Amino acid sequence: MSYISFRDLEKEQARDLDYKIGKAVDAVKEAFAVCRHRPALAFSGGKDSTVLWHLIRTHFPTEAERMAVIYGNTGVEYPECVKFARRMAKEWGCGNFHEATPAKTGRPGLKYAAQQEVLQHLIDTGRVQEVLKDDGKLKSTGTLEAACPPDMMERFEREGLTWPAGRRKSYWWCVDQYGWPLLGKARSKLKARRINIDCFLRFSKSKSEDPKLLKYYELLKQVKFSQACCDILKKEPSERVQAELDVDVIFKGLMAAESRPRQKNFVTRGYLFKSSRPYLGGDPFWHCNPLSIWTDDDIWAYIRRFNVPYSELYDMGWTDREGKYHKIKRNGCIGCGTDILYPNNHMSMLRRTHPKQWDIFMRRGMAAEIQKIQLAIRDRQLSLFDVYDAKDLLDIRPCIFDRVDQLVLDDNAGETQIYDPEMEIEEAIP
Repeated sequence: MSYISFRDLEKEQARDLDYKIGKAVDAVKEAFAVCRHRPALAFSGGKDSTVLWHLIRTHFPTEAERMAVIYGNTGVEYPECVKFARRMAKEWGCGNFHEATPAKTGRPGLKYAAQQEVLQHLIDTGRVQEVLKDDGKLKSTGTLEAACPPDMMERFEREGLTWPAGRRKSYWWCVDQYGWPLLGKARSKLKARRINIDCFLRFSKSKSEDPKLLKYYELLKQVKFSQACCDILKKEPSERVQAELDVDVIFKGLMAAESRPRQKNFVTRGYLFKSSRPYLGGDPFWHCNPLSIWTDDDIWAYIRRFNVPYSELYDMGWTDREGKYHKIKRNGCIGCGTDILYPNNHMSMLRRTHPKQWDIFMRRGMAAEIQKIQLAIRDRQLSLFDVYDAKDLLDIRPCIFDRVDQLVLDDNAGETQIYDPEMEIEEAIP
């Protein structure tokens, strides 16, 4: 299909629902035409992918029966969406519904606090160069952990500072190894484990001299944040299942209206575009986004017209201090703080709609990390305007969480020992 301009995209988005349904059907038809192996739908349990699934089942019933439906269960999904996804698996799945879950650790590992101890031990004993590359970067996390003395390793095991082999990579594993998912993908310029970043900042001779990156490095010295969890918990598990099922066409309910990057993706690539996957032996792998010109209003209009089921999550909401009522608009990972700089962000919403889960994330350490970011933003010497290009950055306060300060005080007092986040999050999130 031909690509369009941003202006043309705006015109397409202004068209009526019947037109958009027709364009979506055309896109799906073209995708099925290039499919040589097996098609699949990336299903999130959200309204957009549910509408796309309904559209495909309605207009392409034969193809829909052999289409795989891959639900990415990250382990930190909204409980309402997990329940809804499994319900739809029974009602619409036709035996082709698959839950993609994160991979398991292949070897034992150390938690970040233990890795820090090992690094300091190597520095104190004059052996740190053994684990560093010539440019000062860490050779690998495994190299550092292998240098841990036996007596220190025994203590780490007693104190619960190790990750056993064969354990599923959870949200908490990602947070410990990479950092909290805060501030958004565009602001996470380094995708590496926290201990690797520590070594990079301290020893690397190849750090950039770009002023913006230097300020970013200063922020990293105070707080580590990362979006690695998106790849580890969502992208990689889905692609693993796709490979197992020999999928060569994946349908997604993405809309250009959701973000500027998705607008750009659509105007430069169109509804259907190809990439490559090694498991297909060189054959093209196709991505199809049939709902690209749709908006949230179109999704809800479609749901009402065709009586499409949706998760009860979207009927939940809260009233803010000014008396305005807000409904949850999107699903996704329940512990995501990538929009933390903006009003009515994900975690602010979570505090009101799912207070138990919110409390777990805050007490586990997110509140403390948000405070670190807040303090860094207040430090005018960092000039974070240059890093983020956000005009109102200094006006945003994590105190939208009424109890953040108190939670941090509780953490410092050791009161969080009454919590077992691993156990409690499993009870709160299926």
